[in-house]
Amino acid sequence: VEFDEEGKVHGVTSEGETAKCKKVVCDPSYLPNKVRKVGKVARAIAIMSHPIPNTNESHSAQVILPQKQLGRRSDMYLFCCSYTHNVAPKGKYIAFVSTEAETDDPEVELKPGVDLLGPVDEIFFETYDRFEPVNEPSLDNCFISNSYDATTHFESTVADVLNMYTLITGKVVDLNVDLSAASAAEE
Repeated sequence: VEFDEEGKVHGVTSEGETAKCKKVVCDPSYLPNKVRKVGKVARAIAIMSHPIPNTNESHSAQVILPQKQLGRRSDMYLFCCSYTHNVAPKGKYIAFVSTEAETDDPEVELKPGVDLLGPVDEIFFETYDRFEPVNEPSLDNCFISNSYDATTHFESTVADVLNMYTLITGKVVDLNVDLSAASAAEE
């Protein structure tokens, strides 16, 4: 990201070429000097040959394990989808288990959620840092999102995007649809 002498963004350089711009919208990895660490997420991604047990053979499921039930400071989230969503080969299911990390051992922390999955073909564990912007967009024209948190239903991500839209445009997103126009087009 290129800045002018006043500290405002004026371009982005990649592979030796600079694209001029007036604003940059990005995630924290692009501007590490304009964000601060606010937490860490532990996540497991599992590949399975079956739906999550006790979900009525559902091809998708969302489960939130309450923090108090787990003796933790944060909830744990479990999400599963399958080949019917075109995210895996036929007969395969993908499950995600995540939580705000409280230790450096994701396998131990995520065990309550992973135990609900039943047998897994393959499982991958990771932790990653969460960041939030500390810059003032009106001064540098850089609009930086928050990192993804542990939630798997994207409520906080959607709220962040809607907030960024308002910051960038000065308007609130209007998601109302004029259905009368759609109905008229069908006739």
